Amino acid sequence: MDTPPATEQPNVYPLSWHRETAKMEEIWASSQRDQWDPLKLPWDTFDPSSYTWEQREAIAYWWTLLSVFDASAPPVFAEALIKTYEVHEEDAVRRCFFSVTRDEQMHEQMCGLAITKFLEHPDPLTYEPKTELGKKLQKNAQWLYFNGGRYWDGYKKAVPRYSLAILFSSFLMGEIAAATIFHQMAAGSKEPVFQAAFRNIGRDEGRHMAICMSLMERDYPKLDLSERSLITKQIRAGYLFLSAVLFEPPMEFWDLPADFIDNQREGEAVARAAGFFIPEYEQKKENWRNAMLNLKGVLDRYNIPFPAIPEVGISGEEITDIDMDDIIPVF
Repeated sequence: MDTPPATEQPNVYPLSWHRETAKMEEIWASSQRDQWDPLKLPWDTFDPSSYTWEQREAIAYWWTLLSVFDASAPPVFAEALIKTYEVHEEDAVRRCFFSVTRDEQMHEQMCGLAITKFLEHPDPLTYEPKTELGKKLQKNAQWLYFNGGRYWDGYKKAVPRYSLAILFSSFLMGEIAAATIFHQMAAGSKEPVFQAAFRNIGRDEGRHMAICMSLMERDYPKLDLSERSLITKQIRAGYLFLSAVLFEPPMEFWDLPADFIDNQREGEAVARAAGFFIPEYEQKKENWRNAMLNLKGVLDRYNIPFPAIPEVGISGEEITDIDMDDIIPVF
């Protein structure tokens, strides 16, 4: 035999280094320039002892809520990165997905540092709360992580089933809304360390959004009808999933106790009073509405039906059959 048989696909081999999408090269270059280290933020200006324990637990809870999404993002994007190799994506696309995995690792570290410094303990579930509010918020955290575990199981099953075109439509949804909220939190937080962190995270999310947009411009004109309907369903699923951090979790979708939202609102009020900016309910709702309208504008260009999002007043195609196994978006 002169040559070996062809490698069964999908497989990371044979390797190739095609470079076709110039925009992806630009985004990769910006990711290299924008690298940052959470440990090098101005932590010397931050004194957690200047907060009461109730304030510390309330702010740590917000970072815990964020960690359900941001701390799951490194393995989520690592799975997507592997897929870019298996389907032999062009070189710059693989590098860009690597950059997102690296960025999300920084976001995860930021969550861990903030939680550890506020609680003087490295995780929120084995921490012993010092206030009644802390006990309520720890119960919330336990339920958030439980739901996150259900999501991860579904995600692992979903990645092999879906094309990258469908995957990055889900990724884009989180990035559009995330970029907005982090810029708002950078402007509203009183602590220099959090201002710097949110500026960096917001910039990262904006770059991730550009990656998704570039891939959409490349691939969406070639989508078939079945893929378009899957994207419509994914947008609705993504809204339901990401509302837990960007708005409030829909109780009919998330498996949560009846007092969850009341506990969270109480914690948010304490955090705001301590100078840690969290958008109020109406601002969260407006953020989500604007993000959905921006996404709708993108999908309209490719004749992809947009789902109804009645929670923020957006009409569209009714999607009712959503469960955790359908969810593939990340933050």
